[in-house]
Amino acid sequence: MSVNVSVRLEDSLAERLRLRAHASGETLSDRLRRYAEEGIRRDEHPSITFRDGPSGRRAGVIGGPDIWEIAMWLEDLQTESDPPATLAAESILTLAQIDAAIRYTNAYPAEIAPRIALHRRETAAADVH
Repeated sequence: MSVNVSVRLEDSLAERLRLRAHASGETLSDRLRRYAEEGIRRDEHPSITFRDGPSGRRAGVIGGPDIWEIAMWLEDLQTESDPPATLAAESILTLAQIDAAIRYTNAYPAEIAPRIALHRRETAAADVH
């Protein structure tokens, strides 16, 4: 279900939004929805940012890798007694970045799990060839 919301914007802001939306092939409404969703997620998870890339838009730790990558590395370390501490010791990630990724992954598992699955599937296919 969605709700129609009316918002008044200054002309210059509306034009900047239209230009950005048009440049990326989005409608103004699509761009505003994305900004609202990402803005709320940033408020909820202040150490998280969003970035574009070949696989689309995705969440990442500020100053670090994508959330799905950290979540995958933590999955790979599940046999360790303290996976976050092990990852921090074996990488350049801080415990704060790892904790931020864990919180985001727990909040949005349906976003993160498919990215991990896709990576694992593509890596396995590449290893076969």
